Amino acid sequence: MRLARPIRAKALRLPLLCAALLLTAACGAQRNTETLSTMSAPQLKPGLLDYAISEARSLRATGARVWCVPFARNASGVEIRGNANTWWNSASGTYARGRTPQVGAVMAFSGTRQLPMGHVAVVSKVVSDREIEINHANWHRNQISLGMSVIDVSDKNDWSVVKVLSQSNAYGRPYPIDGFIYPTPVSTAI
Repeated sequence: MRLARPIRAKALRLPLLCAALLLTAACGAQRNTETLSTMSAPQLKPGLLDYAISEARSLRATGARVWCVPFARNASGVEIRGNANTWWNSASGTYARGRTPQVGAVMAFSGTRQLPMGHVAVVSKVVSDREIEINHANWHRNQISLGMSVIDVSDKNDWSVVKVLSQSNAYGRPYPIDGFIYPTPVSTAI
């Protein structure tokens, strides 16, 4: 019977050695091969959205105006000041920018006759290559709108012109878009 113990110990050595090697290999330095196409989809940061909603509700409770700029800044973490029509240029050199919608990005509406100060909204969902949902404030005076549908109506499918689902479940007039400001500082952008 004494011989069984050393045989059992030898039988356990190989599996334990293999497990140790696997753990060591898994914890070792690996090359980062992640690219924009293989990265996991960005997610909204719930704490930021909750904070933005709370701040907007507090303002409304005191009779103060609820504006798109503070709401977008609070909901996205993109720290830009000034009217919405200045955000695109203000983001240059500070935040990554582009023409592709991503969850958590700020969509910057151009200043127009209808929107002289522009507008900013935070992408909450990418539905398809031509539709997204946004969270924003003051599209309807002093109101917060969550999950509002936006469609790309640009001729080149480049998100340069959009329509927003507004009242009566209908998409309104076309609005020019400067682009999307990603909540990634330029120094760490891929």
